Amino acid sequence: MAGDVVRAHVITGGYPVGSHAGHDHDYVRVQALSALQQDERVHASVSNDFTDIEKWLPGCDFLFTYVAGPYAEGDENEALRGWLEDGGRWLGIHGTAGGRTKRVGEARRKQMVRTPYHETLGAFFLNHEPVRRFEVQVTRGHPLTQGLPEAFLTQDEPYQVEVLDPAHTQVLLTNRLGPDASPPGFGFVYDRDTSLHADAETRTLGYVRQVGRGEVAYFALGHTHTPSTNVQPFVHESVDPEGRTPLRFRGSWEVDAFRQLFQNGIQWGIGAEDSAPA
Repeated sequence: MAGDVVRAHVITGGYPVGSHAGHDHDYVRVQALSALQQDERVHASVSNDFTDIEKWLPGCDFLFTYVAGPYAEGDENEALRGWLEDGGRWLGIHGTAGGRTKRVGEARRKQMVRTPYHETLGAFFLNHEPVRRFEVQVTRGHPLTQGLPEAFLTQDEPYQVEVLDPAHTQVLLTNRLGPDASPPGFGFVYDRDTSLHADAETRTLGYVRQVGRGEVAYFALGHTHTPSTNVQPFVHESVDPEGRTPLRFRGSWEVDAFRQLFQNGIQWGIGAEDSAPA
């Protein structure tokens, strides 16, 4: 980072504007700003979505996003792509890999729509099973996974995310849950499960990739809701034997390994690890 000041921009919010879209964005916004505040060099700005992002990115060093529905389109995506290519760092969490949906079939169920924004991020969300307990495997040796164990247990939405540029992507987190075990009619419709690796067992949950002189990191974990933002109809029996959804859910945010990952991501984003001793 150049100079003594680091500029960060935080985007947390649902769609439409002001909607919670099933997530506690206020909680994550506070987590991100609190983590950034630990470094006195950082000056942060905040938005609900990607509207006018071309106004915020010039001079910005780090972008953090936790969204449920908002995505960059048209000139917004072009500005985001150009900013990355010029050296920006973007950390996207959870629903950042989502975006626009369309209604399909007689039941009018929803299907995610792949857009140029996903090419910029490097990932496209297909679906997730009900919230469940599962193990996350960690690839160590990168600043983003520093201090993490080889594996950890969490409760979260097990995302199915297609990696769009595997040749230039360093996978950092995976799970081995195998084929989608969602109950009939649950979640989003998709044509083919392009998130499964060749072993038909493994899925990518986190990665980092180069984009020009910049980098983007994405981690699929991080679902959280409150009684007023909960839209989960039920959860897997590994969370509750009767399938009852916890009205307040923090999931991975209460797991030490994920908290370390999140802190690593903030430090990586503001360039703190670049000057840290080896």
